[in-house]
Amino acid sequence: CLVNRLEGHIDALCIDAGSAPENYLGKIIKALADVIIFIDAVDFNKEPGYYEILEQGELLKAGFTTHDLSPKMLIEYLTIETKAKIYLLGVQPKDLGFGEELSPPVQKALSELEFLFKSRHKL
Repeated sequence: CLVNRLEGHIDALCIDAGSAPENYLGKIIKALADVIIFIDAVDFNKEPGYYEILEQGELLKAGFTTHDLSPKMLIEYLTIETKAKIYLLGVQPKDLGFGEELSPPVQKALSELEFLFKSRHKL
């Protein structure tokens, strides 16, 4: 999990919310963050490992692929409660099935993203 790899290496609260981000809303709100970034699988109809950062407005269209709570409701609630800018770092999986193993292209993309986050943090 990219979130776990970044924890302690970047100046940010890192939470692995699994498939239930709604269970962590209180913790997210209490963090008083200016920016919130969700990392999740998104079907972009691209090759596995493709990734893209979606801004708040785009999130309402793309949504989360593995969660029960409406992404629109989650984003609107967090926007009201935190006034934070909200982004989604979406990664194209090989298979959208719940609990599937990460494919080699997705593992490679996550390693690249880990390097980018850690490198940027050191600047």
